[in-house]
Amino acid sequence: MVSSVLCRCVASPPPDAAAAASSSSSSPASVDPCGGAVCGGPDHRLRLWSLFQTLDVNRDGGLCVNDLAVGLRRLGLHRTEGELRKIVQAGDKDLDGQLDFEEFVHYLQDHEKKLRLVFKSLDKKNDGRIDAQEIMQSLRDLGVKISEQQAEKILKSMDKNGTMTIDWNEWRDYHLLHPVENIPEIILYWKHSTIFDVGENLTVPDEFTVEERQTGMWWRHLVAGGGAGAVSRTCTAPLDRLKVLMQVHASRSNNMCIVGGFTQMIREGGAKSLWRGNGINVLKIAPESAIKFMAYEQIKRLVGSDQETLRIHERLVAGSLAGAIAQSSIYPMEVLKTRMALRKTGQYSGMLDCARKILAREGVTAFYKGYVPNMLGIIPYAGIDLAVYETLKNAWLQRYAVNSADPGVFVLLACGTMSSTCGQLASYPLALVRTRMQAQASIEGAPEVTMSSLFRQILRTEGAFGLYRGLAPNFMKVIPAVSISYVVYENLKITLGVQSR
Repeated sequence: MVSSVLCRCVASPPPDAAAAASSSSSSPASVDPCGGAVCGGPDHRLRLWSLFQTLDVNRDGGLCVNDLAVGLRRLGLHRTEGELRKIVQAGDKDLDGQLDFEEFVHYLQDHEKKLRLVFKSLDKKNDGRIDAQEIMQSLRDLGVKISEQQAEKILKSMDKNGTMTIDWNEWRDYHLLHPVENIPEIILYWKHSTIFDVGENLTVPDEFTVEERQTGMWWRHLVAGGGAGAVSRTCTAPLDRLKVLMQVHASRSNNMCIVGGFTQMIREGGAKSLWRGNGINVLKIAPESAIKFMAYEQIKRLVGSDQETLRIHERLVAGSLAGAIAQSSIYPMEVLKTRMALRKTGQYSGMLDCARKILAREGVTAFYKGYVPNMLGIIPYAGIDLAVYETLKNAWLQRYAVNSADPGVFVLLACGTMSSTCGQLASYPLALVRTRMQAQASIEGAPEVTMSSLFRQILRTEGAFGLYRGLAPNFMKVIPAVSISYVVYENLKITLGVQSR
């Protein structure tokens, strides 16, 4: 097993590892020849060098898939070719098809840190050992109930000394060379698009653990997220309507400010008019979320990944395609939302009346005006939002995660706010052009325009700044929207019986 390699002293380690071993062995506290460095002691490099030498079957200084297969088989560990290929791909920074020692160290140290987080989360008694009751409790927290016999069977697969408990070394040795990329605990704690709603549902869907999918917890998360989005959008609807008005009507000659915009809306239709367009904006949450989630799960299978969760680029592709499918399905509701937000008092009696009048006056094609810029905006929004969130998440996990992957409410809110802000900033010009195309028929005498001609017109008449009209109220609603959706989401989780943080 791996432990026999980890406890074997090495005659020719790398210079820095040898120096560490030399200094350790000169210490009076040293008992074994390697000074504890190889036997799970503080010097991980010497321990990993020993393992590297054992796995380097052809002694060429690099580990390819074949080296790992043969070396691990000799150690009594059997991995599939697909699993070994994932290990090489994950650690191969120079893309030469194999892992040199530095790449091997970086991969295993990062992997070992993730394993330690999982071990800590399972060790409920905090005694450095995992027993059958703790395994049962952890799975129960995820909504999975198993018998004590099943828990003991899990223990026996990792327990080498027959104590029916697993210490850190047994846990590490069993999982060290298994390509787990997303720990269930990280997936549980770092949900993003399900929790936060800033009025735009263009983010890549969250991953759910196997247990969440098998026990039906996933739909409770989605229901909680939908309810949180409804409350969040309703609370920030006045800022959202102001954004739409500024996107359509503001110009160099009509410089609409935030206070002036609110005053104009209240004067025209009273305080109630601040929420125009919010009803359809809330109604479209349910169908869009459901279609997006189902499409994402189907596209994941088409991507061909056989692992529990996708890599970042695979998530971006699957999430963007799922977003495009969902947006295509509910896009007429997007047009209705814009028209309802821009309507004058008495213009429409309700959503159905608005839809009937648009259909009679402009035809079916009116419900897909602005469709192209909307689809193009999905890639920069979803891509940058996902990249920023994953970067911030990984930075926090690397620097601050010691005993748990739970970041706490403020870190989660900060990461969600920053990623959403960056995503909106990147896609905002396309969102503005989309809104103006959706609204063009509501403006008297407005000519028919295309996306490219509208871009040129805005740049010619207003400059680059014109592409960011309404950005101020849009950013003003991000922090309250994220905060409100988080609080409501957490309370709805409790109501629906989802295990809280």
